[in-house]
Amino acid sequence: MPDPKLLGKYEYDPVFLNARREAIIILFVWIVFFLWTVPYCYFNGYRESIDPDNLELILGMPGWIVKGVAFPWMVATLFSIGFALFYIKDDELGEAEEGADVAEDRAELHSSEQGGEA
Repeated sequence: MPDPKLLGKYEYDPVFLNARREAIIILFVWIVFFLWTVPYCYFNGYRESIDPDNLELILGMPGWIVKGVAFPWMVATLFSIGFALFYIKDDELGEAEEGADVAEDRAELHSSEQGGEA
């Protein structure tokens, strides 16, 4: 078990803290929509006595599909767009180490080989 005295002495990287905060928010929102969609569809879509003549239709689809799947899906999409545009931070990851970008190294090598032959 870790020593409780040492737990407060660590300083976390801001990139880690931002990523953790964003992941917690995304997980919370996912749980909220899961807890809406699954019970709503279970209780409204799988009843034993459904009369097809009296089935509520919205845009040609059963009402429970629209309210239990399509509506939460649209709200989640709007949340995702807003979250990505206005909340998620673009953190500075630091300088890349030498040789870290293999594609760039290969391009330089290829261009130097072509220049030497011409």
